[in-house]
Amino acid sequence: MAHSGPAHDHRADEVTDTEQDESLERGDHYAKTFARGLETIRAFSPEEPELSVSDVARKTGMPRAAARRFLLTLLDLGYVGVTAERRFFLRPAVLELGFTYLSTLTLPQLARPRLVELTAELGETTSLGVRDGDDIVYVAHVPVRRTFSAGITVGTRGPAYLSSHGRVLLGALPPAELEAYLQRVRLERRTTHTVPDREALRQRIEEGRAQGWVAVDEELEDGVTSLAVPVHGPDGDVVASLNLASHSNRESVGARRPQTIAALQRTAAALTRELRLLGGTTDTRNRL
Repeated sequence: MAHSGPAHDHRADEVTDTEQDESLERGDHYAKTFARGLETIRAFSPEEPELSVSDVARKTGMPRAAARRFLLTLLDLGYVGVTAERRFFLRPAVLELGFTYLSTLTLPQLARPRLVELTAELGETTSLGVRDGDDIVYVAHVPVRRTFSAGITVGTRGPAYLSSHGRVLLGALPPAELEAYLQRVRLERRTTHTVPDREALRQRIEEGRAQGWVAVDEELEDGVTSLAVPVHGPDGDVVASLNLASHSNRESVGARRPQTIAALQRTAAALTRELRLLGGTTDTRNRL
């Protein structure tokens, strides 16, 4: 039901001694009324998309009268709606609050916080890669203390066929483009495990595409295993690859592979959702 009627008095709560103390602890700049408005918005969730005044008061810890004032203010501004049962819900206008930030992000900036979380969760180096011609380029990289002699940093380039990043991205190519790549690529044996010929490379690329993830074991460097999954853009195309690298001789690597792949896919799905929030307003290829 639409909100109508005379304007409400949305006066802020009287400041108590406790609130004054809290404001001083946070700094004289702290605007408690503004903070409470943000708390009101954050009270809504997928599990509780509709909330009463009492619900918001309970979830935020603010007095019921204050919760009502903030909800009515948000209603007047168009950020929330209200049902006939006086239950409030977020309206699409709330997206405006984050859209300016999202619209200025490049793909690496969007990915880096996710990589930091993933590296902390798994205790392994993670990275984001994109294809540039026949190479892959690392555009985001979060290492752990253990380092590899490969010396990967942001901006590092490498042949696509040798890395899990590259095989994910090659697997996303149209058949004709993949065939052209396979015909022109020169395979270099970096280790005794490096893919030996074009047909073997084709098979591994196709296997990775079919299963949704790629593993490259000690092909680029002895003792290093990497896993990668695709990241999709707003139109569904693969725009990047999310990768984890680990020492192959760690006993837990093989045992943890299913959990590691699941964590990579979960993070890639979160990045895909964030890219879709951007919609078609900016070409993803220009966000690097």
